[in-house]
Amino acid sequence: MSTVDWAVLLLTLLSIVSYGIYKSRGIKNIDGYLLGNRSLPWYHVGLSVMATQASAITFLSAPGLAYSSGMSFVQFYFGLPLAMIVLCITFIPIFHRLKVFTAYEFLEKRFDVRTRGLTALLFLIQRGISTGITIFAPSLIISAILHIDLTLTTLVIGSFVVIYTTYGGTKAVSHTQLLQMSIIFGSLLVAGMLVIHLLPADIGLSKALHIAGKSGKTNALDFTFDLNNNYTLWTGLIGGFFLQLSYFGTDQSQVGRYLTGSSIKESRMGLIMNGLLKIPMQFAILLIGVLVFTYYQYHQPPIFFNQAEVQKLRDSPYAASYQELERKHTQLFQQRESVVNGLSTALDHDAKENIEASRTTLHQLNAEMQLVKDSTLTLIKKNNPAAETNDNNYIFLSFVTQAFPKGLIGLLIAVIFLASMGSTASAINSLASTTTIDIYKRFINRNATERQDLLWSRIFTLIWGVFTVIIALYANRLGNLLEAVNILGSLFYGTILGIFIVAFYLKKIQGKAVFLAAVLSEVIVIGVWCLDKIPFLWLNLLGCLAVIIIAYFIQLFHNNQTATPDTRVNQ
Repeated sequence: MSTVDWAVLLLTLLSIVSYGIYKSRGIKNIDGYLLGNRSLPWYHVGLSVMATQASAITFLSAPGLAYSSGMSFVQFYFGLPLAMIVLCITFIPIFHRLKVFTAYEFLEKRFDVRTRGLTALLFLIQRGISTGITIFAPSLIISAILHIDLTLTTLVIGSFVVIYTTYGGTKAVSHTQLLQMSIIFGSLLVAGMLVIHLLPADIGLSKALHIAGKSGKTNALDFTFDLNNNYTLWTGLIGGFFLQLSYFGTDQSQVGRYLTGSSIKESRMGLIMNGLLKIPMQFAILLIGVLVFTYYQYHQPPIFFNQAEVQKLRDSPYAASYQELERKHTQLFQQRESVVNGLSTALDHDAKENIEASRTTLHQLNAEMQLVKDSTLTLIKKNNPAAETNDNNYIFLSFVTQAFPKGLIGLLIAVIFLASMGSTASAINSLASTTTIDIYKRFINRNATERQDLLWSRIFTLIWGVFTVIIALYANRLGNLLEAVNILGSLFYGTILGIFIVAFYLKKIQGKAVFLAAVLSEVIVIGVWCLDKIPFLWLNLLGCLAVIIIAYFIQLFHNNQTATPDTRVNQ
């Protein structure tokens, strides 16, 4: 990056931290620190909810996913609006009426302390590890693209977040997220316009999408009911609904965001805002990835976007073999470029036969280029068995650093940092909230003063901040990081959601039954995932239904065992 880019990046980051510290001054109690005194307006709530979900992984992995496999990932969010409606009707009024700090306080009131403790523990495990991934993801890619030490990058991102989150709590998180999302939306708009501008003069948005479509990249909807496909309309509507319902309804990183609303109405409007804007935002991010794909139809892409691994290959005994693959890759690209130009002409004249012939040839050439890439990946693995061979996470940032003008590169990289900081801050704050309210105040010091509560909230924030940074420093490479986080969530969210559904709707089921059901359901979900028999989104439905069904039969068995002889005769 140029000096201008570094200046833009550092100025943006310092401005965010300073703004968060300034807006959160004067906090005097735990209510202000953990929930911002429950005083924020709906647009604050909505943008904070969006910023919490939209981590750096979203902006790094989603464009690469669209580049490689098309727009189908947008279906992952189709269950989100339905989940927002259910939350607005049920969860929000209950949480507001009970004046809880965390979602898990409600479970002790409904069941018992064991169920509350188990659910809080499941959340802490899942959210603690996944937060480390959200720090590790941008650190890994940025360090590889900019040739900066990975440890240094991780520490910089983690330190910025920990500083203002520890000092200002939820208020700092919410105010910085408002500014972060404003910068992110503006930067995405500029990025999309610039990608179109970088295409040849005769290629506008419509033609660019047509060209990408002929290569199978605009497949936003898949109506097939295929259990081997992670992203279809049905997995998004059903599996995605249960994942989003659990995430937004039971994950403290999100519950803590909408509990900051000044009223039930403000919290509801914030969630509705999220439900209306999230799918268009994700569609736009994926669309940028598709446009990047079209850009590389006219500009030769690298065989493999992770240039750090490529450089290792060039310096290895396999260098000659790689050079031969590069030569073949260049030849195939030149042939494909010629076909794309012919397709562009055919689209201008609406020559359907020529369009179809070009599409067939494109598929063939893309398949041959994929074989060259597969051969390259084989060499990379031979040279470095520990190398990550999925380069989706590197595609967009690699494109930005190569094609964008000075200044804008720094801004786009700042967006990656901001997204990481926004989601990480919410997560650390929620981990501290859960530890303070559900562990410290419940089991360690139930009679703590407000000053002690505030002190320990800050201490737990610092501890969890350090923990997530350590996880990031030692995280293994996990393929597509966007999928990795969602898979991790799917292992726990279904069980947690099942506990809450029983709590809300099945009044006759008691604490012992739901506790045992939750433990058994978690074993079942992890077992099914290890067998790799169904797409991970269905694990959310499986976990939820397992808790409900098992708890029902355990309670039924318990009722029969404790019934009196007279009662059994009457039955």
